[in-house]
Amino acid sequence: MDRLIYTAMSGAKQILEQQATVSNNLANVSTNGFRAQLDTFRAVPVVSEGLPTRTFVVDSTVGSDFRAGPLQQTGRALDVALEGQGWLAVERADGTEGYTRSGSLKVNENGVLQTQSGLNVLSDAGPITIPPDIVLSIAKDGTISTVEAGSKPGVSIQLARMKLVNPPQENLVRGDDGLFITKDGEAAEVDANVTVAAGYVESSNVNAVDAMVNMISLARQFELHMNMLKHAESNAAKATEFLALN
Repeated sequence: MDRLIYTAMSGAKQILEQQATVSNNLANVSTNGFRAQLDTFRAVPVVSEGLPTRTFVVDSTVGSDFRAGPLQQTGRALDVALEGQGWLAVERADGTEGYTRSGSLKVNENGVLQTQSGLNVLSDAGPITIPPDIVLSIAKDGTISTVEAGSKPGVSIQLARMKLVNPPQENLVRGDDGLFITKDGEAAEVDANVTVAAGYVESSNVNAVDAMVNMISLARQFELHMNMLKHAESNAAKATEFLALN
């Protein structure tokens, strides 16, 4: 009887963890550049003295969905969306390099180009500083140019070029802060083939309908495991009655 209890319990536990993953995806359905997390169930045989007829359920994270999300036009000069594959390099809170697809940028009070969450956007030489009272333009290769504001346009000056990278997907892992980092901890090299579209942002690639259907399916599976535990309890009670009669 205890074998049935532990088998059903392991399945219910992993379903709860996968529900948390789906809930996180649904919570980020409107987050710019978000990449959906993918989980899957796998069966692990139970090694014991008896016959190998039982398995436990394990929820394993297989990675992230790297498909591009739809582009939305904003017309804002500091909004950029990466076209096709590629990542925008930013400085994480611990000073290391992280990668994001969220290209809604801003200039802070110190003139440093940042993401909306306050992370510094990187160039080959480090953070990018924007002078005050200028008009910005961002080229397809990530080059940031400026023109002095005024009635007479000044000479276009190239300030910096955003670091655009495209490391292999199998070498990327999602960090605790939501940014992607390389598994080996090394900074990715600049990829000249990565381009951006100014005045656009990339939406999340989470399909809200699929996520909701998956959530309903997981809820039904969890209910099935709970019913198995109730049946095990009922069988144990009946067995106790028979033993008491004997």
